[in-house]
Amino acid sequence: MKITPQIFFHEEDVKCPLENEEKIKKILINYIEKEGNQCEIINYVFCSDEYLLDLNKQYLKHDYYTDILSFQMGDQPIQGDIFISIDRVKDNAISLDIPFTDELYRVISHGVLHFLGYKDKTAQEQRIMRQKEDELIKLLK
Repeated sequence: MKITPQIFFHEEDVKCPLENEEKIKKILINYIEKEGNQCEIINYVFCSDEYLLDLNKQYLKHDYYTDILSFQMGDQPIQGDIFISIDRVKDNAISLDIPFTDELYRVISHGVLHFLGYKDKTAQEQRIMRQKEDELIKLLK
């Protein structure tokens, strides 16, 4: 049975209008397929630090801020929810002295890369993750 891939962007307790939303969806779906996977449904949820902190405490028992949490429901085809703190993205962009959109694209890419099986615990995994993020960011710009 042919699956129609779907990616949705939601705003929970913040505003984060995306330019070229359809283009972003298409690029992400194509990238997933290029990596040998299928996308069924991915929900990106833009939220505040406090919203994501509550999820981090509740589901992972971590009491600290983070820029992203991903909850994968199925790995083939990919199904899951990716929560992104817009507060963290803004702060990261300022501290890295890069445009907000570049950092947002990095975090959006980071979530889908985790769904594709990429990890970032070791230095080697982090190098690979950064390379893949850079590939996706170039496509998204």
